[in-house]
Amino acid sequence: MISGRILNRGEASGPVLRLTAPLSFWGGLDPVTGAIIDRAHPQVGAFMTGRIVSMPGSRGSAGTPGVLGESIRLGTGPAGLIVAKADINLTAGALVADTLYGTQCPVVLVALKELEALVEGQTVTVRQDGTVSLDH
Repeated sequence: MISGRILNRGEASGPVLRLTAPLSFWGGLDPVTGAIIDRAHPQVGAFMTGRIVSMPGSRGSAGTPGVLGESIRLGTGPAGLIVAKADINLTAGALVADTLYGTQCPVVLVALKELEALVEGQTVTVRQDGTVSLDH
C-alpha cells in the first residue's frame, strides 16, 4: 500500500501505464483516441484510456487542463493519475472533468521512490483517502 496526498479526490482501479518521462498533454496526447502522440516521448503510441497513469510530472502548458478534461469527457482519458510532482494543470483538468461532466479522475501525489515501484500493467486501486493499493 502506498499513501499519497490527494490533489483531486476520486476512486479508480486499472492497470498502470508507467510514463518514464514527463508528458505535455498539449500536443502530446490525442484526446479523441487517448494515445500519446508526442514522438519524442518514450511511451509514444501507448494509450491512457482506462489506465492509472503513473508519471513523474507533466511538461506543461496551460492547454493541459483542456486536453485532459476533454479526454476524460470522451472516455479516452486516464482512470487516475499518480504523480511525483504536484501539478496544477493536471489537477485542474481532472477537477474540471468532475465538475462539468461528473467523471472522476483522481490525482494523487506520491514520493518518487514509490512512483518508481509501480510496475507497468500491474492493477492498482486509487482510493478516496489517497492510498494506492497494489492488487494481486
